[in-house]
Amino acid sequence: MSTEPAAPLEPPVETPRTLAEAYALLAGAASDAPLRPLAGATDLLVQLTGRTAPPPARYLDLWRLAELRGIAVDRSARDALGRSDLVLGALTTYAEIRRSPLCREFAPALVEAAATVGAAQIQNRGTFGGNLANASPAGDTLPVALAMDAVVEVGGPRGERTIPAAGFWPDYRRSGLAADEIILRVRLPIVPGRETRFRKVGTRRAQAISKVALALSWTDSPDATGVGPRVWRDVRVALASVAPTPMRAPATERILEGSRPTPETADRASVALATEIEPIDDVRSSAAYRRAVAGRVLHRLIREAGGW
Repeated sequence: MSTEPAAPLEPPVETPRTLAEAYALLAGAASDAPLRPLAGATDLLVQLTGRTAPPPARYLDLWRLAELRGIAVDRSARDALGRSDLVLGALTTYAEIRRSPLCREFAPALVEAAATVGAAQIQNRGTFGGNLANASPAGDTLPVALAMDAVVEVGGPRGERTIPAAGFWPDYRRSGLAADEIILRVRLPIVPGRETRFRKVGTRRAQAISKVALALSWTDSPDATGVGPRVWRDVRVALASVAPTPMRAPATERILEGSRPTPETADRASVALATEIEPIDDVRSSAAYRRAVAGRVLHRLIREAGGW
């Protein structure tokens, strides 16, 4: 008799061809057998074994929904300051992000984050929307979404709504999606003069889950007098793998706000960050290592921005 474990059973899969069909299926799903949205399935396949969590009862395959595809600049969404949005459909793959001229021009940090996700096979199938919905505290693109003030547009049979990335992950492995909602698209504001940098540290450069991932964003602006050296404004420091959810570091941001990227600023900010985060020891790294590396990554990004 074989001692090999039995192959996991594959739950039923619903495959709508339009968004309307998907909404109808979500509306008809019983509360005790909800449909689990499926896109690239890079993490959901692991869950089929039932070893990390109870496997989903049923899947809703979104792959054929053309409404969830495409990368474009929406100039109709300009705000009072004339700013537009870079809009990515939820099914945009990491490979598409890497190849997109629009992403390279308006969201180079997202391109860099997409390049760190798994291998080529995963980048060809894994999606930006799936990474956000999966709500892993180690998700590679999540710090970039936080640092760029992304807005997630979601929909379901009860209508559509928007959720800022800052409130999209309320708890460990939880997203702001209701059981009958899916991610439609993600908006990244295009802010003139804003720069965003990203850095990930893992066991190796490819196919490794992050030990620390950090995105730093700022706008170079005149100082309060208007005649002094330009300073950083609207600073964002966002991290993954150092807390139960992706997080911003507001105390560290306050140190950088109104400052220049000098060695003294970098020293103070990196010390503050190591104090502000509360990572854990786990199979990938120790808390002490994560604290030290997070501070060093921030220091390096500030140094690169300052050119010293």
